[in-house]
Amino acid sequence: MLKPSLALAAGVALSFCSWLAQAADTLKVSAIPDEAPTELLRKFKPLGAYLEQQTGMKVEFVPVSDYPAVVEALATDRIDMAWLGGFTFVQARLKTGNAIPLVQREQDAQFTSKFITADPAVKSLADLKGKSFAFGSVSSTSGSLMPRYFMLQDGIKPETYFSRVGYSGAHDATVAWVQAGKVDAGVLNASVWEKLVAAGKVDTAKVKVFATTPTYFDYNWTVRGTLDPALAAKIKAAFLALDPANPKDKEILDLQAASRFIETKPENYKGIEEAARAAELLK
Repeated sequence: MLKPSLALAAGVALSFCSWLAQAADTLKVSAIPDEAPTELLRKFKPLGAYLEQQTGMKVEFVPVSDYPAVVEALATDRIDMAWLGGFTFVQARLKTGNAIPLVQREQDAQFTSKFITADPAVKSLADLKGKSFAFGSVSSTSGSLMPRYFMLQDGIKPETYFSRVGYSGAHDATVAWVQAGKVDAGVLNASVWEKLVAAGKVDTAKVKVFATTPTYFDYNWTVRGTLDPALAAKIKAAFLALDPANPKDKEILDLQAASRFIETKPENYKGIEEAARAAELLK
């Protein structure tokens, strides 16, 4: 018979082993909080169920408070995979040295941002000099970095060009700010804009797009570099197998605002890194 101290130690060891086994059987997934938490979860549920079928693992969605939290969670192996913007991927890659982008949506190879306003007099950025302006999150590729980069290329430094620069924190929040008159104009992800318009969540009689950025690479699904390569390959294959001709697959793709997923690679985001350094957002 084990002595009480040994029995306790054995119990702790068994409990720890059980926890490790459970952790190993759970795929922890997160996403940059570029929309409301309820919307992120709604979009993820069918995809999570599909990944459970394809991997044989439990899939758990892990919400985070802000963009840096996703990067930190990947760097410390607290999550296995995340939906990242191009800039967040660059940050994760630089911080971890080995974050691996698996797939992107077809449109992410030619993504754009939309400049919006509720002021009928605003026809271009030239009409916004001395007015207030909103970006999304500081770490957002489409809601901050790339629009800022393109403005800088045109000789517009937001902090001196606009009377006030604000950060709404999310794309849908930027639309709400503009629609409510909290700011004179703002910029957001083209995909979210189109989704909000289609859902009737924007008063298009009031809020309009007055400019669109050039194209750039953006979102992707990234896994931590320490993830089992066989599992990473299985996850990639699952995304690539999604077929819009299959009704169940189309439901997943529609929620992800994707026509289909395609492979991606770290080199695709070199332009994002260069833009971040030019905008002095990377040291």
